[in-house]
Amino acid sequence: MNSLFSQPLTVVNAGLNGFADNIKQASGTVIPLAWQPPVEGNIAAGLSLAELLNHPLVEQANEIAFTRYLAAQPVLVDVLSAAEAIPALQLRKTILHSGPPIAWKKMCGPVQGAILGAVLYEGWAADIAGAERLIVAGEIALEPCHHHQSVGPMAGIISPSMPLWAIENTTNGQRAFSNFNEGLGKVLRFGANSEEVLNRLRWMQQELGPALKAAVQKIGGLELKPLMAQALHMGDEVHNRNAAATGLFIKRVLPALLECELPLPQIQRCVAFITGNDHFFLNLSMAACKSMMDAAANVPFSSMVTVMARNGVNFGIRLSGTGDIWFQAPANPVEGLFFPGYGVDDAAADLGDSAITETAGVGGFAMASSPAIVKFVGGTPEDATHNSRRMQKITLGANPAFTLPALNFSPTAAGIDARKVADRGILPVINTGIAHRLAGIGQIGAGITTAPMSCFADALLALAQKLPQGAHHE
Repeated sequence: MNSLFSQPLTVVNAGLNGFADNIKQASGTVIPLAWQPPVEGNIAAGLSLAELLNHPLVEQANEIAFTRYLAAQPVLVDVLSAAEAIPALQLRKTILHSGPPIAWKKMCGPVQGAILGAVLYEGWAADIAGAERLIVAGEIALEPCHHHQSVGPMAGIISPSMPLWAIENTTNGQRAFSNFNEGLGKVLRFGANSEEVLNRLRWMQQELGPALKAAVQKIGGLELKPLMAQALHMGDEVHNRNAAATGLFIKRVLPALLECELPLPQIQRCVAFITGNDHFFLNLSMAACKSMMDAAANVPFSSMVTVMARNGVNFGIRLSGTGDIWFQAPANPVEGLFFPGYGVDDAAADLGDSAITETAGVGGFAMASSPAIVKFVGGTPEDATHNSRRMQKITLGANPAFTLPALNFSPTAAGIDARKVADRGILPVINTGIAHRLAGIGQIGAGITTAPMSCFADALLALAQKLPQGAHHE
């Protein structure tokens, strides 16, 4: 021992930096170790994490879930009315919304405004007051899109008459759905419900939907993974930047549309609408990602995250191994850039189903491919690259279908493992739009946010309880 202390010592300091500072002041050599208890010090969740790490049942389940995710082949096969696509919408008056379940009185302004607009659009009420009376009386069911194999951006509203994209995973025949993107400005997904908004929705139902249905049938199905992969090489991350993907989609659809026996003015209106909206592909990207994640769902004991979604109040996740159970927490704030005249006090909490893109390994996970996105969400190109690299530490693997040129064409990190999130204290990064807290004002900015850690803590507790009694590590 005496000889040990006569030699130069290097101290590894784990904990408070103040201890390291004292050693430095005494001319000692110290390596500060950034360590904190897993799951933010949640003891019960930490014990569950210890039980789940390297557990053979969990490892086998994760391999199955991740393999199914990789094998998924989402193909745009049709355009259907929501009532055709989702049988539950035929049973009673129902409106679907984004995020985990939430009661009407607890909903944020944009979601309430969008639901009221959908009631008017469906003709169930003559005015806003009448629409609200129906909802308060419980005559209209309000359910999450995710409960019906569907997704929608921001408020995420789907009502029976709306046209939906039908995406089929040709590997297993399952379908996923999303509504159409309305463009920017005064739109339903931000809670606007004026006659202008409703007339646009009616036009989408009467002209745009049938035209695109005819075009998709003419094409015979459009594979979406290759299109998304190409868009990543062209500067998109297929969440908040879809300029390239929308252009690629137009390139495929426009010739088919011109071959359809439709009135030329209708075709012209449809083309003008699509080409005027760089975000048009977003809803297709979301449905494709939903299709891939549904393929990985319901594998017993898997810790792979299959859903991340927000309703403007709470953030919710689902694990493959815990089925349809939601694990929720108040949504984290969004750090980003606000449009002139707006600030943090004007913003709603994080909102929308579009985090399904990050769940599938694109969006925020693929920001390295989209350095221009930082002009929209804030930060620097180096931050975008750092986010993509950091996500590799919390995933089961990578998706070779989606590669990032800025990282030497390395595949995107994919398959969020709730265990790794909790163990390493690294939260999934999400880039997102920011909605005004009041209905109808619209988007007021964009930025970066993360999933709350407590969602993952609760998920691990639930998953550990599903392990067989007496099961043990090998």
